[in-house]
Amino acid sequence: MNTEKNLHIAGREIPIDKEGFLRELSDWTPEVASALAQSEGIELTDAHWEVLQLLQAFYREFELSPAMRPLVKYITLHLGPDKGRSIYLMQLFPPSPAKVASKIAGLPKPTNCL
Repeated sequence: MNTEKNLHIAGREIPIDKEGFLRELSDWTPEVASALAQSEGIELTDAHWEVLQLLQAFYREFELSPAMRPLVKYITLHLGPDKGRSIYLMQLFPPSPAKVASKIAGLPKPTNCL
């Protein structure tokens, strides 16, 4: 059974896995992020982009996608305690902020997400 799918963006086919995560991180662009967000029922705002950029920074620094607790700590460190809260991230990236935000940021699925 083939689990390979593709996103079709601006005449390009972007390979994704069966859960919608990019097969190649290098395929990520803001347009790809918008398409991935749309598939999750999310319209990206400045608040979303702020978190996505931090997720990518986290990945560059630690070479992994964060689970919820490290994500909250990282957001708190960089954006302050008002935004570094699970409830804030849940409002932006329901129902599983670490998983959904990582997907939209073009990162691999966090290892502890179902």
